[in-house]
Amino acid sequence: MSHKVHPKAFRIRDIADWQARGFYGKKIAPKLREDFEIREFLKNKIGKLGVEKNEIERSSNKINIIISSARPGLLIGRGGEGIEILKKALEKKIFSNYAKKPEIKIEIKEVRSIWASAPLVVQWMVSQIEKRVSFRRVLKQARDKVTATKGVEGVRVEIAGRLDGNEIARREWLKAGKLPRQTIRADIDYANEQAFCTYGTIGIKVWIYKGLKF
Repeated sequence: MSHKVHPKAFRIRDIADWQARGFYGKKIAPKLREDFEIREFLKNKIGKLGVEKNEIERSSNKINIIISSARPGLLIGRGGEGIEILKKALEKKIFSNYAKKPEIKIEIKEVRSIWASAPLVVQWMVSQIEKRVSFRRVLKQARDKVTATKGVEGVRVEIAGRLDGNEIARREWLKAGKLPRQTIRADIDYANEQAFCTYGTIGIKVWIYKGLKF
């Protein structure tokens, strides 16, 4: 029997890095829970605005949140008011009961190539499936658009569940190019998400191979 491992967890310390970094001190558990709450808040608040990932950097009394998005203009707003509104909502939701509130800074990074990012491809596929587009069409379009992107050497897109409302759940997938999932030096971007349809939950997974890193 094979053992399935998350592609990024498999490559941490070699070619990948943690999305939470910095000074945690001795109170690691409360701060890790705080990181989880921050991510959940951002996912619910701006998760559908083309957000690829949320990175958290900590110092002794400062939290720097780096949001990578394909649509940075919507997040920043006119004159940066979007960031200020987001920061105030975050402070009210998570840090309202703190005697000494940490200083929060939010940075927005632009994702230039949408189709080279597995989380953004998954979000697009979820939106299409929830609009009741045929799953075969979604798989083919996602595969073709990713393979046409510069710097991408291979892709696999997978979808599972009660496809098109069939009574028996099954798994369908398409692949193009190379995808050496057992090679630690292989730069593989991975993401999975769920689409909530009237006939049940559909699971979607995407692997994008961008070559070897040394």
